[in-house]
Amino acid sequence: MMRMLEQVVDIVDYGMGNLRSVQKAFERTGTSSKIISSPDEVLDSQKLILPGVGHFASAMEVLRARGLFEALNQAVLIRKVPILGICLGMQLMTQFSEEGDARGFGWIRAWTRKFSFAQNTLRIPHIGWNRLAVKKDGSLFKGIKQDDFYYFVHSYYIACDEQGDILAETSYGNTFVSAFQHENVYGCQFHPEKSHEAGLKILKNFGEL
Repeated sequence: MMRMLEQVVDIVDYGMGNLRSVQKAFERTGTSSKIISSPDEVLDSQKLILPGVGHFASAMEVLRARGLFEALNQAVLIRKVPILGICLGMQLMTQFSEEGDARGFGWIRAWTRKFSFAQNTLRIPHIGWNRLAVKKDGSLFKGIKQDDFYYFVHSYYIACDEQGDILAETSYGNTFVSAFQHENVYGCQFHPEKSHEAGLKILKNFGEL
């Protein structure tokens, strides 16, 4: 009997984000992963992680300069490779960001906006632990608990045009989308790799899609 080859989760390196922490988190779940940085590697991938910490417009410039923008579009839109965006990586999947007034990949009808609170009532960036209000059952959240906490650090948030794309919301001054899914495109605003066992469960679920 032929043995099926194990799928490896590829973590895209475009110079922004703590890639090794994401890879170590996958190792803890028993999921094989590797860090990739070339368009050819992206085109060969079976599952992708788009991490990121930094500036939206700068990230898009780097992705285009390295040939990763076209490769990711082909993998995600043509080959329908499952992809999970984390923090900035999730924001890059949207139509447009107020951070640098830049266009994103546009894989989902969603927009990246800057937090703004009257009289500076809340700190920006939003840093700390928050719960998720899960709006839709899905494979990504299989087995998680409603009282689990997840680690956030961000100054911009996502708003979705389509309610059916929202997997979870979180409140910080206003309610924002903390996880979404549109077909093979997944995103989480929080950092699962820093969210202890609850975050590891989400990464494991993604690896098993």
